[in-house]
This record gives sequence, structure tokens and C-alpha cells, in this order.
Amino acid sequence: MNKHIGLFGGTFNPPHNGHLLIAQEAFTQLHLDEVWWMPSSSPPHKEKDKEVSDEERIEMVRKAIGNNEHFSLSLLEFERSGPSYTIDTIRLLKEKYPQATFTFIMGGDMVHSLSSWHKIDELKNLIDFAGVGRRGYAVDQHWERYQVKHVEVPIIEISSSFIRNRSRAGQNIRYYVSDRVWKHIKENRLYGTN
Repeated sequence: MNKHIGLFGGTFNPPHNGHLLIAQEAFTQLHLDEVWWMPSSSPPHKEKDKEVSDEERIEMVRKAIGNNEHFSLSLLEFERSGPSYTIDTIRLLKEKYPQATFTFIMGGDMVHSLSSWHKIDELKNLIDFAGVGRRGYAVDQHWERYQVKHVEVPIIEISSSFIRNRSRAGQNIRYYVSDRVWKHIKENRLYGTN
């Protein structure tokens, strides 16, 4: 498989329209062949949300990306135990697909934390990084140090926690998430929806 694959990881709790825009712009601007969405199992930097199961998050990603032939779902993070360190995931992918080139897509906040990532020096030799600007995180020496490619995306102030909080407060979340995700949240009464 001689392809250039974008890896888009996150908790996706829930996946929202900002995520979709980031993945699409990365696909277009980086001339990727595909974008693999990789919901994280146990991210080392985040507390696990007990309110929504892994299965629910996976199903929401499936529904969010279902209409885009260039997006696919990878459950690699769930196929192994322990914390989800990116280096472990990438080693497995390189073993499985030695001909492929991988670019890890992330937000500007994550670019600024790269120096603290587990085995970052080994990781930067295995994959490329692409970052999306975020308010409060300048494109600076952090980007240069790890040769992070900049993906231009309009800054949309949507986050998964913002959507969860709105939903719990009984406020509208339609058009913050795709219609299929919105219906799934409503039908399954996730995030305090009635």
C-alpha cells in the first residue's frame, strides 16, 4: 500500500463539524489519499468519560464520516491494551503498512505539547506532523522544531466539551454536529438529552 495517509486521532466525544472540517482541509491541502479517524482508547493525558461508552464514541465517528469516501475508521487503538501512546500506534502501523507514509493531524494546542510526548524523537522520524491553528497557540518555534506542516482552517470555536455542556443544559446542538450524529445523540439520550 503505497499511499499517503492522514491519521486523525482524538476522543471524539462527540465528533463535531469542526473535526470534519479539519479532516477535509488536511485531506485537500496535504494531498492525502485517505484520512483515518482513530478514536483513542485510553489517552494518557485525559480522564476517561464514564458517561459515554467507547462503543458509542465509535458509532458516532462512524456516522459522522459515513458520507465521505476518503475517510475511514481505524480501531487500532482498541486492539491493544494500556495507555494510547502515539508511538506504539505508529510502530504497529509501520509494521502493517511498510510502504505507506503517515501524517499525524493535530490542533495547535497539541503542537505546543509535542516536546512532552512519549518518545517524541523516535516518533518524529517515523511520521510527519500537520497542525491546525488554534486561538491562543501561535505558529512558532514548536512548529519549526518538529517540522509541522500548517493546515489553514477557519477558526471555529467548537469543542466536544462545549457540545456536551450545551446538551446537558438542554440547549441546541444541531448543526454543531452532523445530522446523523445529532440524531444518534437524541435517540440514545447521550449527554443528558431527553
